[in-house]
Amino acid sequence: MNTRTAEAPGRVGDVRRRNLALVLGRLGPEAVATRADIAAATGLTKASVSSLVADLLETGLVEELGVTRAGERGRPGVGLSLSARRGALGAEVNVDYLAVGVVDLHGALRFHEIAERLNHGRPTQEVLAELAALTARATQAAGAEGIELLGGGLAVPGLVDPDRGRVLTAPNLGWRGASLGQALDALAPGAPYGVVLTNEANSAALAELWYGRGAELGDYLYISGEVGVGGGLVMGSELFAGPGGNAGEVGHMVVAPGGERCSCGGRGCLETVAGQDAILAAAGIPADAGESAAARIAALASALAAGDARALDAVGRAGGALAVAVVGAARLVDLSAAVLGGHFAALREWIEPALAAALDDLAPGLLAPGAIAFSDLGTTAALRGAAGAALRRALGAPHVLLP
Repeated sequence: MNTRTAEAPGRVGDVRRRNLALVLGRLGPEAVATRADIAAATGLTKASVSSLVADLLETGLVEELGVTRAGERGRPGVGLSLSARRGALGAEVNVDYLAVGVVDLHGALRFHEIAERLNHGRPTQEVLAELAALTARATQAAGAEGIELLGGGLAVPGLVDPDRGRVLTAPNLGWRGASLGQALDALAPGAPYGVVLTNEANSAALAELWYGRGAELGDYLYISGEVGVGGGLVMGSELFAGPGGNAGEVGHMVVAPGGERCSCGGRGCLETVAGQDAILAAAGIPADAGESAAARIAALASALAAGDARALDAVGRAGGALAVAVVGAARLVDLSAAVLGGHFAALREWIEPALAAALDDLAPGLLAPGAIAFSDLGTTAALRGAAGAALRRALGAPHVLLP
């Protein structure tokens, strides 16, 4: 007798768990539905849907809106929606700042705070202790608005092992082999879905998919412009991280063989031409320990607006280097678009023409008009993505919240 597990019928509990997630998948901030709507869309019986909805109401993930709409045979039905009273924490450690935020199940950013800090070379635990103070304020603010945190995510600019909560290497922070361990859970104590470590650019790429323009762009490369340059690949509406989890590291694609030495140890990486510090240095805007990165970018924008030749040349070179990276990625995996965030979005007025001209020269017709987009999410992108991933863990396994 054939007893292969794959062909055995699922346990009743497993089926119910899948159906709970199936029902949740029919709801959203703008996807209001009645029980009858859900039954028709999923093929489940009305009795099953009513039972499943009763459980989901108990989890707090779903709420009844109290509005009616035409149901079967004209009878009114109670509208159901994801609850804005459930949310997740997003946190980010970057080279020159710490940031935290709370995103609810409707995708709204309900709290956001940035603290400018120079984090390069600081002890990991010192940084995390300061971040925990920020997340405590975020948790308190969420509670004051009646929002219960389901979980969270911490985004860092480096290669990570999320399963072990370990930063493999983050050159621009000076972190290598840093085990964050219990410090992660301490960022959102008691959250049922925990806190997961993520790569900053990957989280930003997902935020663009969920909360930005990504859904309309198809398969795209997200390029994050900070002190370093990060990247994330979204293909088939999912993050493509590769077998080792580190695909999309566009900042360390070689675009200038024989060029400057990079923080990764290589030479001629995109980061050495288009990274924040590289552009500012080439533009003649010196580093000042008392001046924030945002202030230096603003100074660069002023120089560009005034027609400063050195600034224009620096941004033009960055645009050309970005084009080399985008063309290489598009040729390799047949991408249809690229999205630029961070300082690239802030400098759009000047970097976009240089990028477009270089793309036309290097690979005319490779990407359709409008295929290069600039993110509107600003400094919230990575933390939105980290929080959004936590929310999706909850929506995929709502049974965790049941007794």
